[in-house]
Amino acid sequence: MTAFQQNILTVLGEEPMYGLAIKRELESYYGSEVDHGRLYPNLDDLVERGFVAKSELDKRTNQYELTDEGYELLLGDLEWRFSKLVTDDQRASDITALVE
Repeated sequence: MTAFQQNILTVLGEEPMYGLAIKRELESYYGSEVDHGRLYPNLDDLVERGFVAKSELDKRTNQYELTDEGYELLLGDLEWRFSKLVTDDQRASDITALVE
């Protein structure tokens, strides 16, 4: 999975969104434009892999939602990252503060 796809999953962790809302969130994070040609193929891949569910809001708009499998993938990624990052009590305290 690419970092871009992980970021899509992270954005969807907050709430279900339609494509342009996801695009705006990612653009805010990256500080630059996210091309439709990059976003939608990655969303389709995440849907095919079962990490994102796609539903129709109306005839022109799809909504995307993080699945349980997508949530578990993100949780596992966080666990791995924390295991590498938290090497002492101060770092553990920093992470705890972020979570709170």
